[in-house]
Amino acid sequence: MNKILGIIPARYASTRFPAKPLVDIGGKSMIQRVYEQASKSKSLAKVVVATDDERIFDHVQSFGGEVVMTSTKHPSGTDRCFETFQIVSRNERKKQGKLYRKYDYVINIQGDEPFIQPEQIDILAACLTEKTELATLVKQIEDEQTLFNPNTPKVVFDNNHEAIYFTRQTVPYLRGIEKEKWLDAHDYYKHIGIYAYRVDVLKKITKLPMALLERVESLEQLRWLANGFKIKIAETPYDSFGIDVPDDLVEALKKLTSFEK
Repeated sequence: MNKILGIIPARYASTRFPAKPLVDIGGKSMIQRVYEQASKSKSLAKVVVATDDERIFDHVQSFGGEVVMTSTKHPSGTDRCFETFQIVSRNERKKQGKLYRKYDYVINIQGDEPFIQPEQIDILAACLTEKTELATLVKQIEDEQTLFNPNTPKVVFDNNHEAIYFTRQTVPYLRGIEKEKWLDAHDYYKHIGIYAYRVDVLKKITKLPMALLERVESLEQLRWLANGFKIKIAETPYDSFGIDVPDDLVEALKKLTSFEK
């Protein structure tokens, strides 16, 4: 079996929602809820929070979670994951000596999804083989609002379940069919933002410059495709719910009632 490190990047600074990881959701912080859900996964050898702020660092330690302090200069969660992988691997190697076994993969778990299902992580982990460079999740789209929402990235993939393209547009365009009937005529998939990286690939992609497609779509994974890396696609029946702005907390508290039953 693959040895997989689960990493939850958590920044304090946020233009739209400062201190978001520490916000209270029904008596627990958002980062604690993400950590506890991720820790239920059967696939992860370890779960660790990666932060650049002492307040988050101290808070995670206070509820018994594992956490590492990383640089404040990382441009993305992927870069933060690579530094965290290096720190965790170095510390474990010192403690375990000859018994240390290297991690095969890192899974990047979004720190603003307090209701992530551990089964989502397990589905992603199950598609990983030694040949898999990168992997992510998709969910079939079931409503027109999601289908035509530019804030919901869509994924097109081939018969081998490898990504062809990620886009904010609705792709493919169904010529000769009214848009109201597109969902009946074709299966569309939304991207669920959780990533698995083979550790050697993780190192490589953090050194890549921004790609043109990434810049125009504002989707980091297009940098990887533009440079020839393969992204394996796994389908999940579970939807995602991310908290981007303070107003999202209202809906989060509604979801909490059914989530804790």
